[in-house]
Amino acid sequence: MKTPNARRQDSDPGFTGNGDSNQLNPIFARPGEATDFPLNELPRGESAPETAYQVVHDEAMLDGNSRLNLATFVGTWMDPLAGKLYSETVDKNMVDKDEYPQTAAIETRCWKMIASLWNAPDPDGAIGTSTIGSSEACMLGGLALKRRWQTARRAAGVSTEKPNLILSSAVQVCWEKFCNYWDVEARYVPISDDHKVLDGHDLDKYVDENTIGVVAIMGVTYTGMYEPVAEIAKALDRIQADTGLDIPIHVDGASGGMIAPFLQPDLEWDFRLERVASISTSAHKYGLVYPGLGWVVWRTVADLPADLVFDVTYLGGHMPSFALNFSRPGAQVLLQYYLFLRLGWDGYYKVQKASQDVAVYLAGEIGKMSAFDLWNDGTDIPVFAWQLAAGYTDKWNLYHLSERLRLKGWLIPAYPMPDDLTDLVVQRIVVRNGLSRNLAESLIGDIADAVAYLDALESPMPTEGLVTSFTH
Repeated sequence: MKTPNARRQDSDPGFTGNGDSNQLNPIFARPGEATDFPLNELPRGESAPETAYQVVHDEAMLDGNSRLNLATFVGTWMDPLAGKLYSETVDKNMVDKDEYPQTAAIETRCWKMIASLWNAPDPDGAIGTSTIGSSEACMLGGLALKRRWQTARRAAGVSTEKPNLILSSAVQVCWEKFCNYWDVEARYVPISDDHKVLDGHDLDKYVDENTIGVVAIMGVTYTGMYEPVAEIAKALDRIQADTGLDIPIHVDGASGGMIAPFLQPDLEWDFRLERVASISTSAHKYGLVYPGLGWVVWRTVADLPADLVFDVTYLGGHMPSFALNFSRPGAQVLLQYYLFLRLGWDGYYKVQKASQDVAVYLAGEIGKMSAFDLWNDGTDIPVFAWQLAAGYTDKWNLYHLSERLRLKGWLIPAYPMPDDLTDLVVQRIVVRNGLSRNLAESLIGDIADAVAYLDALESPMPTEGLVTSFTH
């Protein structure tokens, strides 16, 4: 007697019957649905929607628990009404402003609110746009810097070859991509124990007449620390006084752009500094929206070269467009507006302060453990990092601790620091909305248990196969 798989193999030449397929548990099956689906080929026939749902749902369960993922900056929770609004508006294409004019109007309201939040001298005279995320926002900011530099150089009758951009060695990878894709030389200022962030130190050694701008980071990805934008601006002021070079700043506020206005309102990092030409942020990080949404705002309309803005005829209408993506979701823009109305300034302050309080608590408790030395304490954005104390142990390292914590469901990455500090391995925790003090206390207990287990080992842990788990 043939098995069910053998019978199906006779009747269906597309059946694989091996490990390269998805097989339903018969207890879930309806008549005719006890079958396999190929993993890497389009199935030959249809299936019931309930069946397809069950397969995808079951596979998604194999992912980690997003609430315990302390590696990612990306938001993992919104309230039920936000979910309802999302499902009602998921079909909107943000770029199709002729078809969805109210969504377009709400987009403008949002970036004007953000311009005001970032202390633009005249929010109505600023210009901004939503993007698919902070990476696109950064690239648009970088493109504007390059085009402004090219325009000024052509007007002066000099070469527009070999533009360069000044960056911290701890910069997010999207800036490396920008420089690669748009033929800009990346000049990295290395961080060190003495200069943990780009702070204006020795900046004159990196800039020249081909420098299109300097990127300052409000919340370095590796550690969560703010770069002192005001100090960078002062260094560029001195350079201009000595050389005549007028070099603008783009602030990459991927995380801090939605933290500093609420938790450090007196910190001057934004458009209060005249040298800041543009600022970007990631709305799906501390903007609290589901991915993917970013924002970029220029101080004035003049700071965004007009020849980068396209007037597009689309579905019977005209619309200005400055984006790398022509079709992207509009629902997230509406979710951002929902949160602005729902929370207001006071609500955002409470949410961000709660995250910061948990980060400071965690950093304090980890800093008390003799095994670790803190790199920072979570008082900038709610993110901090630590290293293994020098000479503490030769039995284990932070990669082993990361693996041990994963057994409890916690995703806490271990990774080497950037160039000039690559021998230093750190761990980092990102506290987001949803990590409660109660969960944080449980995490401290699990870290203490993991350290006790590793300390009790009679011989060193193997180092083969250890991998960096750093997540941007």
